[in-house]
Amino acid sequence: ECVLNTDCPRDRACIRNKCQDPCPGTCGQNAVCQVINHIPMCSCPQGMAGNPFVDCRPQQAPTVTQPCIPSPCGPNSQCREVNGQAVCSCLPGFISTPPTCRPECVVSSECALNEACINQRCVDPCPGTCGLSAQCSVINHNPICSCPPPLIGDPFSRCFPKPAVAIPTSPEAPADPCVPSPCGLYSTCVVTSAGSPSCSCLPGYVGLAPNCRPECVSNSDCSPLLACINQKCRDPCPGSCGLNADCRVVMHIPNCFCVQDYIGDPFTVCNPRPSEPPTAATPTDPCFPSPCGANARCRVENTYAVCECLPEFQGNPYEGCRPECLVSSDCPMNKACINTKCRDPCPGTCGLSAICTVSNHI
Repeated sequence: ECVLNTDCPRDRACIRNKCQDPCPGTCGQNAVCQVINHIPMCSCPQGMAGNPFVDCRPQQAPTVTQPCIPSPCGPNSQCREVNGQAVCSCLPGFISTPPTCRPECVVSSECALNEACINQRCVDPCPGTCGLSAQCSVINHNPICSCPPPLIGDPFSRCFPKPAVAIPTSPEAPADPCVPSPCGLYSTCVVTSAGSPSCSCLPGYVGLAPNCRPECVSNSDCSPLLACINQKCRDPCPGSCGLNADCRVVMHIPNCFCVQDYIGDPFTVCNPRPSEPPTAATPTDPCFPSPCGANARCRVENTYAVCECLPEFQGNPYEGCRPECLVSSDCPMNKACINTKCRDPCPGTCGLSAICTVSNHI
């Protein structure tokens, strides 16, 4: 019947000298066969995919992905999907670019000199600081209040006009030497009997007018036995130590120790020392009485007393040992004071899969 394919119609092929359909047995399972110019062409029907010469299978719907879960943007940022892609941006109130979004500030030194860091934003510290009718200016991040001329009074509570003075009909009253005040900030002016101004600092301020200032700004402004608390040089001991503990201040820092015949943690509670049968003190024992300071122990080495700090305390054992820290400023910038130890504040702070970074102990 045929010798070559051309001897047959286009939808047949010459197989064993017969014009036959070349499709049977050519394509894979579920495949469709079509003869084009004597040649069988295999393809997968619509809705199926695979190798048509082997097997066609139902085509699976593409998996819908959510590029923002989990978020690739880092802390303090937000993720939104645009055309199937994750687009990152910093949350309102944070600056820089993901994944390094950060607050505008952590301390005031990161702001301009006429702004202060309040709630992690560089803002004007004046609103709500000064009293009624007072004016506020910012110097080195700090709000300075003053009464504008011709007002007088306490700029932190209220400024008011100077009471009018009855003007006698005969000779003209002399001008008030205290208006405008020559005394400067944080001071008050009083007219003496001689008619001259007398300046003095307001209560709670020190120095000589016109240079009145707060008693202290940092611990270094106070004596070693006091600390700067609310701009006042005060004893830092009250409230620092536990029950039955005494307090001794060393270089502005309160050091706690249990009173005589009491033992325990001087920062929480000291308990009475358990009674022991009286023993005669060895006259030659160099550790009796102990020459060591608070929170230190004594041991004998070659007949000499050697003092060392108790575990978890540090310092000079002959003067007094103290905990590793009392406030976070005693620790490196990437640590915080937790239970008198400088530790990483991150564990347990952030959520699942979140990243924690420490800046200025926070």
